[in-house]
Amino acid sequence: MHLHDFWFLLIAVLWTGYFFLEGFDFGIGVLTKTLARDRTERRVLINTIGPVWDGNEVWLITAAGATFAAFPDWYATLFSGFYLPFLLILVCLIVRGVAFEYRHKRPEERWQRNWEHAIFWCSLLPAFLWGAAFANIVRGVPIGPDKNFTGSLADLLSPYALLGGLFTLVLFTFHGAVFAALKTAGDIRHRARAHAGRYGLGAAALAVAFLGWTQADSGNGRSLAALIVALAGLAGALVMNRLGREGWAFTLSGLTVVAAFALVFLALFPDVMPSSTNPEWSLTVTDAASSPYTLGIMTWVAGFATPLILAYQAWTYWVFRKRIGTQHIPAAH
Repeated sequence: MHLHDFWFLLIAVLWTGYFFLEGFDFGIGVLTKTLARDRTERRVLINTIGPVWDGNEVWLITAAGATFAAFPDWYATLFSGFYLPFLLILVCLIVRGVAFEYRHKRPEERWQRNWEHAIFWCSLLPAFLWGAAFANIVRGVPIGPDKNFTGSLADLLSPYALLGGLFTLVLFTFHGAVFAALKTAGDIRHRARAHAGRYGLGAAALAVAFLGWTQADSGNGRSLAALIVALAGLAGALVMNRLGREGWAFTLSGLTVVAAFALVFLALFPDVMPSSTNPEWSLTVTDAASSPYTLGIMTWVAGFATPLILAYQAWTYWVFRKRIGTQHIPAAH
């Protein structure tokens, strides 16, 4: 395997890991309005991700940084062409983080309600926009011979992209509902399972439509295997959720997220940014990569730092593994 192929694989792992972890974060944010019945239950849901949400976002920073360092031409074309949706995602992530920290700082009803609205919308919008963005990446966007994006915002809003956004939104909400069932106790736990069943059926229908479209349009044998795993994982998650096996349900919903984005990257390779204008103008792993010397140094750094990061995050999840219920929320807040 060449270093540029290795780094494409590693970046795919980083983005997929981000969506596996941040996916249920986004889902919890959406569920604060659709599952929680009152402010106490919203606090329960927020507290399930309170110790981990900021650590999950480290994967985004690492994935974007690795893309910049390993494939600078990909980074330049991607982030300039997708400037507006990425800016909106960034603003949402900032506001969402502030909302988590400031929602409880004052007791006024209006203050807390406004921050709760921010948590909901700033979870829903990124969950949709990430799916639309990666749908555009795998299918291709207008790119000229100079590797610059030549399209407009309207080119990023095709039916395929909108379907991709809707798919990730519903899939992440399902993933979050399964996580809520795993991490909560009492009545909210049982309602989370019921919500997971409904969202899971919606995710299954959208998975068949979007992933099937992706496979038919850009797929290959390897991406077909990922499609089968994604659909089987989603079906298994629904069965385990119905049986009340929350641990298995969460494992399988996570497998669905991983397999879905694996399909996207497998269908994309060896391109990193296909051109819908002229296939000869597409960016590939070969012509978009940094020099072998740069990739070699990055490989040594990644080999040292990655195990430490994984160990720290695993320890964090282990420490905060217990369930939480409304009985754990102080009445004064």
